[in-house]
Amino acid sequence: MNTTSHHWQRFTPAQRWSRWAIYWSCVLAIVVSIKSVDVIPEFLWDAPEQMKDLLIRMWPIEWSFYITPQNTGAQTVHQALLDSLAVAFLSTVLGLILATPFAFLAARNITRIVWLNAARFVLVATRSISTLLWALFFVAMFGPGALAGTCAIAFHSIGFLGKMLSEALEESNRGSIEALTATGATWYSRILYGYWPQIKPAFVAIALFRWDINVRESAILGLVGGGGLGLALNASIDVFEWDRVALVLLVILVMVMLAEWLATAIRKRVI
Repeated sequence: MNTTSHHWQRFTPAQRWSRWAIYWSCVLAIVVSIKSVDVIPEFLWDAPEQMKDLLIRMWPIEWSFYITPQNTGAQTVHQALLDSLAVAFLSTVLGLILATPFAFLAARNITRIVWLNAARFVLVATRSISTLLWALFFVAMFGPGALAGTCAIAFHSIGFLGKMLSEALEESNRGSIEALTATGATWYSRILYGYWPQIKPAFVAIALFRWDINVRESAILGLVGGGGLGLALNASIDVFEWDRVALVLLVILVMVMLAEWLATAIRKRVI
């Protein structure tokens, strides 16, 4: 009589060792990271008290700062809000205009390989550079202001929009394209009547999603000279006017929430 019992194990010994190696590698990475950032324990323990003191200084909020400039010649929060919204809108439109040709060039089912590699390089390069770094570059080129912020967000949007649109093009149905090609349709007709009806919902969704992101980014680019609400926020922090800082932060919060609600409402109606 065979009395040998079988013990079931979920993972093989090699898999168990691999999992333990990954776990301990993550722990080691966390320890090394904590040591690298030079965390000062005294500041860490004192952080709750400092936060409490900061919140006390922010109250009550100086509502008059919304329409009254901080000093002569300075922007009001209302003007900065309009600048941020304008930057977000213009950068989204400019980003779509610049990204659409690269999206078609980066789609494998549309473009030859030589243009495919070049277009994908542009899409990777533009989105690999942070918006703040783009802003520093354009501030040095055009000077501080909304123009630098618009160009920074637009150039960073090229990579995101181009990649998403190229993927939508690659997922399009080839049947209608082949039918148009068989009838002798031109390249423009294939794009307009073959690809566009298929990618239109994705195009609208991607554009609205990117605009929502750009609204958030336009609110902070002023910290590096990109104009908008970030400029008002930075000016208030520099003079330690925390009640005005609270107003700017509240305006940013409301703006972002309304932008997300508007983008969702438009997406549901259009798509």
